[in-house]
Amino acid sequence: MRLIPLPNFLGDAARAGSEDERRAAFGYISEAWEEARFDGIDGDCLAQVALFSALRELISTYGEDATIRYTEGLAERIRRGEFTVTAVKQ
Repeated sequence: MRLIPLPNFLGDAARAGSEDERRAAFGYISEAWEEARFDGIDGDCLAQVALFSALRELISTYGEDATIRYTEGLAERIRRGEFTVTAVKQ
């Protein structure tokens, strides 16, 4: 799976092992998501809470201005399909 790299203005240059750390984090989030869905939590509710939590963490870490610059670019990234996951045919 392709992971979305954070732009440089949100933090320092990528450090050694950061890709492995992102993969591990994605695994944890995916597992928690699946467990919540199994418990009957709606996917839309999960998505909104996940976005709120992520934005809150980015603001806490990088500040409002950097987070605003980051989120301003999300619309174009969505249009380009960066967040679209296509089914893998086997």
